[in-house]
Amino acid sequence: MGIVSITNEIGVPKYKQIISSIENAIRSGVLKKGDKLPSLNSIRNQHSLSRDTVLVAFNELKNRGVIQSVVGKGYYVASEDVDVNQKIFLLFDEFNSFKEDLYNSFRTDLGLNASVDIFFHHFNIKMFEKLIKDNAGDYSHYVLMPANLKGIESSIKHLPKDKVYILDQTRETLLNYPSVHQNFKKNIYNGLLEALPLINKYEKLVLLFSDKKQPQDIIEGFKLFCNDYKKPFDIVENVDERGLTKGEVYLILDDRDLIWVIKKMKESDLKLIEDLGIISYNDTLLKEIVENGITTISTDFKEMGKCLANMIINNQKTAIENKNELIIRKSL
Repeated sequence: MGIVSITNEIGVPKYKQIISSIENAIRSGVLKKGDKLPSLNSIRNQHSLSRDTVLVAFNELKNRGVIQSVVGKGYYVASEDVDVNQKIFLLFDEFNSFKEDLYNSFRTDLGLNASVDIFFHHFNIKMFEKLIKDNAGDYSHYVLMPANLKGIESSIKHLPKDKVYILDQTRETLLNYPSVHQNFKKNIYNGLLEALPLINKYEKLVLLFSDKKQPQDIIEGFKLFCNDYKKPFDIVENVDERGLTKGEVYLILDDRDLIWVIKKMKESDLKLIEDLGIISYNDTLLKEIVENGITTISTDFKEMGKCLANMIINNQKTAIENKNELIIRKSL
């Protein structure tokens, strides 16, 4: 008897019987990691099946990471962990402390019957496209953090639409995909509005903004707030060239810029709160401690990870706006 066993009388779809046969062969040790599976055609001919039936079974096992295909050679056992029922492709823009919180929460809430492979595109459109192309068809779900990359829609179309989830930043062209995302325009506006009594103690707001990494919605929310409440403002990419000025509040999106501003503040004998204020974006444990605490406008990344895991587990197809809050500390 071969590895695959098919019985007509039991009422179980034949593709599922193929899956169970291969799983049982792996559990029993008949098949081990690296072993070659019988070909699609041999299983089809032996059991008088359509080739599509065998292919459906192989694709499901492939999406779960149990088997892999090698072009021109066939299918091989990729993992002996047959109890994994979801294999997830997770594409981040970059890794930092709050993305680590997101990942750990996501991984924990998925449970033990899922595996997650994490990749990074580092805000590089060619890297994004290559990672999508190289991994299309190998996973049960695809979680993508597109950041502000332009023209990615054509790449995403290579993935099965019902298996794609958008994370953190979405846009009008991606609204057909389920997502857990931030509303950057609203979050910036509402955060600054809540902090307005403290902001009013200063003369100007300065946004440190990088077109390469940051969503344009942040600029829109920032400008709208400043115009609505008649606050003078600047938007700069490199504060190093501009320098620090007494009487300004700095809205800082990147943690490296935050450290730079604090360093230059000390070198210039400027005092936090008295001479200038700081609002950072995205909270971390470090920001609770630095300079007795940095005020932040932040989403809850742990909640984002938990929400994403629940969407995948329950096969939900919706768009969820992650909650956001202003955390007042001693920097303002």
